[in-house]
Amino acid sequence: MTLRRIFTQALLVCLVSTAVLCVFKFTAKATPPSGLSFTLVGRATLPEFRVKRKDKALDWEMEMEAEQPVDLATQIVTFQPGGFSGWHTHPGPVFFTVRTGSLTVYEGNDPTCSPHIFTAGTGAVEAATSNHIHMVRNETGSIAEAVVTYIVPVGANPLRTDLPDPGNSNCPF
Repeated sequence: MTLRRIFTQALLVCLVSTAVLCVFKFTAKATPPSGLSFTLVGRATLPEFRVKRKDKALDWEMEMEAEQPVDLATQIVTFQPGGFSGWHTHPGPVFFTVRTGSLTVYEGNDPTCSPHIFTAGTGAVEAATSNHIHMVRNETGSIAEAVVTYIVPVGANPLRTDLPDPGNSNCPF
């Protein structure tokens, strides 16, 4: 083996080792949930649809459309005291209702990391886009439950994707 070949192989080993170390050092770690349990209530594939409803007497209007079949899945998510979802997103829109207790939502793109508090009987629509990063926390001493309905592409699994901490130093956790 020539000196040049030995040098080339040694250089290649160094470069590969450095690249591997950089990947491990600089890969952001996902923030998985803690203190949560998920109970699937049901999941079904729905055909494409267009729904438009209007009630003039109530001054109410709603429109929803799926141009291809979608999966509709509903879960009960139980948060133990201090439990949290971790930073995450979803592959489609999510409707959630707090069934018991109180939950606090933080938005990953909010520079102030302001808490949005939802108590039993309230809720919201999440994940208007696939890059909507958020965290849900039970900041109370009691168990909280949410009923969560996902509208996702057929076969989408998982219903959530854990993401790294967006690095907002204003978040209190």
